Formats: sequence, structure tokens, C-alpha cells
Amino acid sequence: MGADKVRAKKHLGQHFLKDKRIAAAIVGSLRADGCDSVIEVGPGMGVLTQFLTARKFPSLRVVEIDSESVTWLRENLTGIDEIIEGDFLELDLGPLGSKLAVIGNFPYNISSQIFFRVLENRERVTEVVCMVQKEVAERICSAPGSRVYGILSVLLRAWYDIEYLFTVSENVFSPPPKVKSAVIRLTRNDRERIDCDEELFVSVVKRCFNQRRKMIRNPLKMMLRPDAGDMSYLSMRAEQLSVEQFAELTRWVAANR
Repeated sequence: MGADKVRAKKHLGQHFLKDKRIAAAIVGSLRADGCDSVIEVGPGMGVLTQFLTARKFPSLRVVEIDSESVTWLRENLTGIDEIIEGDFLELDLGPLGSKLAVIGNFPYNISSQIFFRVLENRERVTEVVCMVQKEVAERICSAPGSRVYGILSVLLRAWYDIEYLFTVSENVFSPPPKVKSAVIRLTRNDRERIDCDEELFVSVVKRCFNQRRKMIRNPLKMMLRPDAGDMSYLSMRAEQLSVEQFAELTRWVAANR
């Protein structure tokens, strides 16, 4: 890719992978078992796409917001069933299939938003393989008790099995980012629902981590009746609670609002 293209894409938060061995490893990490469509987010100049087309999935779609990249993909790559010019964050995934696998080198500046979009479509998205900033990958993969355990750790763990696959050097990108990257895989688990009010569950998790240094009783105070009483989790911090414990806490909050 020329310097002009790199400069044009900087505003999208993209750093372009130039090592084909890494690209092949990322695509090789996608199982796509039983999926009726694979969706690549932000293919750019097709470094992952060229390996995806070789896999012969039932359907391969790519979603790209940059018009120059869309033109390049149309002129230079075959084997893509649909090139969608637009923003993945605004895309209606409903018409694309009932079992979707998502893959991509996620732009650093919107990676969290992409994961929240996946959560909104968790009944369709059965697998995600992606490269993100290493710090984000470690946060998502962390378990209760870790200092980097956070909102996405809990919400994604509620619906997906999460694996940290491998670390990627900053030197394989153009332009090189200032941080390392990592590849992770999310696989939809068997949970059909959380045993509590799911909207309240999300609210409780977010409130608790927004004041993560304080005991849980502090961020939840405004949600509770003055005579709500006590329960053991209120003297803990958010990073100490598992998905199941947050669900239990949510049920208690619901009964004491």
C-alpha cells in the first residue's frame, strides 16, 4: 500500500498488517463450524481476505467503510460473495444469516464498540476471531480477580468462551502502532439466558466497574431503597465477581430497588 493510502486511512484507526504468515494464522484460527456466512470487518486491501477466499465458506461477505478500499477489492479479488460498503457498527446482521462467524483486524479506536455490536447479535454470531490491541485482548480474556478484568470481560464471558491465541509484534504493520497486538477467539457458549433481568444485569456490571476501586455498595447506592439491607457482595469490588455472582447480585438489586 502506498503512503497516500496509509495517510488516508489513519483517521479510521487502522494499522495495516503486512505479514502474510500472520494473516494466514489468523484465518486458520477461524473454525466457522456450521456457519452459513463469514463476515470480515474492515478488510482494507485484502490481506486476510485472500486467505478467506481460499477456504470456500458457504458465503463470504466483507464490510468496508473506505470507498477506495472497496474499489480495490472489487477490482483485485475474486471469491467474495458480497462487498458491503458501510459501517459494521450500523449494519443490520439479520439478513446476512442465522449463524455468522466474524473475523477481522479490528481498528483500535472502535474495537470495544464492535464487541458490543457482537453482543447485541449474540444469537447470530457464533464465533469471532480478531486481532486487537494486546491490552484489550488481555482485558477481554482476563478472569475474576485480575486487575484488568472489566465490563467487556464479564459481558463477553457471559455469552462466549474466550481464548487468547497469540501475540503479534508491532513490526508487522504499516504504519507500526506503538503497542503490540493479539489475536483472540470467541466461541458462543451454551447459555440461552442469564438468570436475572438482562438489561439490569448490564447496568449493574457497568455501574460497578465505573467505580471499580470502591466497594460495590457505593456505585449501587442510587439504585437501591434506603432500607435495602445488606448482602455479601456489597463489600467486594467489581473485579472480584464472576458472571454468576453478578447475576446473583442483579437479582438482589431487582428485589431491593
